[in-house]
Amino acid sequence: MEEQKYNDLKLGERGAIISIIAYICLSVMKLAIGYISDSAALKADGLNNTTDIIASLAVLIGLRLAQRPPDKDHGYGHWKSETIASMVASFIMFAVGVQVLIDAVASMLKGGKESPDIIAGYVGVLSAIAMYFVYRYNKKLAMKINSKAVMAASKDNISDAWVSIGTAIGIFGSQLNMPWLDPLTAIIVGLLICKTAWDIFSQASHELSDGFDENKIHLYKDVITNVDGVKGIKEIKGRNYGNNEVIDVVILVNSTLDIKEAHDIATHVEKVMMKDHGVYDVHVHVEPN
Repeated sequence: MEEQKYNDLKLGERGAIISIIAYICLSVMKLAIGYISDSAALKADGLNNTTDIIASLAVLIGLRLAQRPPDKDHGYGHWKSETIASMVASFIMFAVGVQVLIDAVASMLKGGKESPDIIAGYVGVLSAIAMYFVYRYNKKLAMKINSKAVMAASKDNISDAWVSIGTAIGIFGSQLNMPWLDPLTAIIVGLLICKTAWDIFSQASHELSDGFDENKIHLYKDVITNVDGVKGIKEIKGRNYGNNEVIDVVILVNSTLDIKEAHDIATHVEKVMMKDHGVYDVHVHVEPN
């Protein structure tokens, strides 16, 4: 099972690499056309994609570091490297988002700006289509290897597609004697960048502080309670090592059972959780009842 986990991490690199290539091409095109056409919205969208390059690089680096086996200093492995890289990326994304907002507000306050060239709108539409196909690929890959990181990347991909659609609408709308619509769209893009940064930071900090999904705890509690020989659960906790779930549970068994019988029940609990629910590791402690 552990070997398969490492293979999945390696396979997940494809999604990150495809995202990086797509974002590099799109950001260069958007920034170039954005400056030529004088579109604040398209320039903001291009800067948004530069942060996506950083975020995708963080995912790639994290996936590669996470593949390192346990060593003297990391007895549990390097699974959390991916989460740490995501948090670093969130700081960079937030800084870029704030800069986009400052530039967009300054452009709006300056006034007297003409509508950008309509070619900027067509670039936005083309970008949205490209990102939709990248999203479909990464979502399919994430479901195949059960990767939270690649699934998060796919959500970022579809978010970027919507941002590009919004950018195109703002640019096309500015052609109708409303040049202020272009910087207004840039402000919205800046806010979306900051929101994405906050979402990534929240998830990363939650996992690094050993936060765990309460709904899954309730689910696993019901599953373990239904295992033959388990009379109840005294305590159950969960934590994440990258994409891997680790469960610690104290089960209650009949006090008349001998050590081997109690051990067999604990082993059965481990097998059910790992085989049927994909839990990476289960630590079961048995107490008589």
